[in-house]
Amino acid sequence: MGSISHGNQEGALESADSTVWFRSYLHGGMSSLISTLTTVITFPLYKTVFRQQLHSTLVREAVAQLHKEGLVKLYRGVVPPLLMRSLNGTLLFGLQDTFLQRLLLWHTSPVPSGALPALAGLGAGVVEAVLFTPFERVQNVLQNSKNDSSLPTLRSILRKLASRPLASGYYIAFLPILVRNALGSSLYFGLKNPMSDTLRACGCSPVASSFTTGVLNSVVISLPLYPLSVLVANMQAQVDGGVRGVKDSWQQLWAARQRRLVLLYRGGSLVIFRSCITWGITTAIYDQLKRHSI
Repeated sequence: MGSISHGNQEGALESADSTVWFRSYLHGGMSSLISTLTTVITFPLYKTVFRQQLHSTLVREAVAQLHKEGLVKLYRGVVPPLLMRSLNGTLLFGLQDTFLQRLLLWHTSPVPSGALPALAGLGAGVVEAVLFTPFERVQNVLQNSKNDSSLPTLRSILRKLASRPLASGYYIAFLPILVRNALGSSLYFGLKNPMSDTLRACGCSPVASSFTTGVLNSVVISLPLYPLSVLVANMQAQVDGGVRGVKDSWQQLWAARQRRLVLLYRGGSLVIFRSCITWGITTAIYDQLKRHSI
């Protein structure tokens, strides 16, 4: 009888855990889906930044390029980030919570329990990089105007990339994306609860504290990791030509920016602004949904 009772208890706990994990995936997906509206609104801003990352141009020069290309091409490349935003939140929040529950269940290591959310975020970031590097690759090819004549449609780009080995096709620049996503996710989830709790203790409302946490987290993450995004954009935007490794690509990029950090960060302020809006909204919606489901 005791063993049956114990077995039933374990089954009930597993069922409860499954429900919690499912809710994390659902809430992450819903928050990202709602925040995709900001992706559509701020896409011209993102495309301006991409041109700055690729060509090291001033804002007015990048805007002039986009204006010259016309309104029809302004939203060329918007489909991959929309798909990424919708799927990203589902997997990022869901996987982090799944990994966190497992780490808490198996926690016998000397790692402090307060560091487990960051460790779970690291794991979620690794999975995110594996799944979404092809989306980012297609997006960067689409946004590079030099590819418009040779690769005019999404189908032509997919065919071209599929004809190549993974390392030079869909998964070029995988290593810097892996480092960026893993570190970014780890920082986000490691700082999220402590930052939100501090703001709540200072008298902020739950929604305000969640939104501010997302904004501040975005700044903390985007500033040090921005050069990796510039490197990724430059590695992935080209389709034809020789394939360079990460080291050679970085050396070429650093030389092209005249070995000046200020030129490497050109467009960074716009990226951080856009990221603050997106992650502030996403964090606020996710936390609100989570609070109402308890």
